[in-house]
Amino acid sequence: MIAPLYVEEGMHFQYVVAPPTAAFPIPSPANTADGQAALLRELIDVQREQLAYLRAAHDAQNTTGRWQNFLARWSEEFPSVGDGCVRTVPLIERAFLRLLEDLTQRLGDEDAEPIDDEFSLGEFLDRYGMRLAQLGNVLNVLGPLAEAARSSSSE
Repeated sequence: MIAPLYVEEGMHFQYVVAPPTAAFPIPSPANTADGQAALLRELIDVQREQLAYLRAAHDAQNTTGRWQNFLARWSEEFPSVGDGCVRTVPLIERAFLRLLEDLTQRLGDEDAEPIDDEFSLGEFLDRYGMRLAQLGNVLNVLGPLAEAARSSSSE
C-alpha cells in the first residue's frame, strides 16, 4: 500500500510502501467437509443418547403401563377387577370430596371451636385424619388401576 505524506516545506512528497503481509492459507474443501461430517456425527450421537434417556425416563414414569401389565397378568383369575375399579372410583371420589367438604366447612365456620390445644387437635384428627388418609390411599390405588383398565379396554 502506498500512502503519500505531505511535507510543508517545499513541495516534497514522500511515499511510504507497506511491507507485504502473509495471507492466511485457504483450507482445502476436503478438510472442511470432513470436519463438518465429524461434527454432524457427534451431534447425531448426542441426540441418540438424549432420546434413549427420554425413553427410559418415560418408561419409568409410565405407571399406567405397569398397572395394565398387572391387570393382564391376573386377568384369568380376576377378570372383572379392572371394570370394578372403573365403576367404584367415582364412588370413592365422592366420599373423599364429602369428607373434604365437611372438613373445610368445620374449619371455615365462624362458630367453630379453634384447634388450639392438644384435646381439640386430637378430636379433629380422630374425626377426619384417619378417614381422610385411608380414603386417599384407596384412591391412590384404585385410580391408576381404573385408568389402566380404561386404557386397555379402549385399545
